[in-house]
Amino acid sequence: MAAAYDGGVVMGADSRTSNGNFVANRVTDKITTLAENIYICRSGSAADTQALSSYITYFLHQHRIEYDGLPEVKTAAMLAKQMAYDNKNSLQAGLIVAGWDSRNGASVYAIPLGGTLIQVPFTVGGSGSAYVMGFCDKNWRSDFTREECEAFVRKTVSLAMTRDGSSGGMIRTLTINEDGAHRHLTRGHEVPVGWDEIQGTSIGEIKA
Repeated sequence: MAAAYDGGVVMGADSRTSNGNFVANRVTDKITTLAENIYICRSGSAADTQALSSYITYFLHQHRIEYDGLPEVKTAAMLAKQMAYDNKNSLQAGLIVAGWDSRNGASVYAIPLGGTLIQVPFTVGGSGSAYVMGFCDKNWRSDFTREECEAFVRKTVSLAMTRDGSSGGMIRTLTINEDGAHRHLTRGHEVPVGWDEIQGTSIGEIKA
């Protein structure tokens, strides 16, 4: 997911990659660098989204050489949209492009399955998104501070992990603003636990 606040953007994701009922990777980094100021959050087929991210990074690098400066978030989003739309019958890719640039400030773009491009103040994607849309609609505010936005993103991802069997592991968050990009990792044992989840580290500690 990604959410904008006054001065920047916060992105967040879990770290589970699943293959049917099998957890293929518990520590995946789903937030991928496209440029120093632009990142992409990936959901769907890991192979498809990794390939798309590599192409976008390559084209942005060429664009940066010609432009002689950091690219705009809108440019990266348009590249991602074009490739996702042109190959929509072959790809399983849900994308979120977000970042900060000197012309437009903080921007969040959603590119769901099919390749539609929408600029939004916040967005969620992936298998856990259906569980948290109501929470986001109720709790997102346009006047978030950085700290409030980071807490909102972590809470939203933790709720998705609680309800969705294909989401889990750790919570990775990334804050992007004029000063650069700053990562934060919430490890598995630090992730907030849902009220109806089993708690305790051993069978003896589980309460009936």
